[in-house]
Amino acid sequence: MTEEISKKVINIFSKHNKTNSRDLEEPVKYFAGFDYVKLIHDNNGKKFNAEKLKKYAQSCHYIVRVMRSVGDDVFLYNYDVPNEKLFDFIKSFENNTLNGTIIEIDKYFPDGLA
Repeated sequence: MTEEISKKVINIFSKHNKTNSRDLEEPVKYFAGFDYVKLIHDNNGKKFNAEKLKKYAQSCHYIVRVMRSVGDDVFLYNYDVPNEKLFDFIKSFENNTLNGTIIEIDKYFPDGLA
């Protein structure tokens, strides 16, 4: 997803918190315990292309920052998680394979690194 679309979605959610969602062009909806906005087209008015989105997703990695307390000390662990393993990584906290508090999930593209 482009930076522009991400900013637009964040802006919609922040407006939703301040106003009635019926006043927004893209109303914020609620399902399964989460607010969401459905995007129908990109910033150029074009419909999304499934193959391009899948290719984009495959190129993404995430740095997942996890806080852990060991005794009196607090540590921050940074995991490099490929897109296709992100759900497995998060589920490992539910299964107690990993423990700690997820502090941040930050997207990056390893191919873009020099």
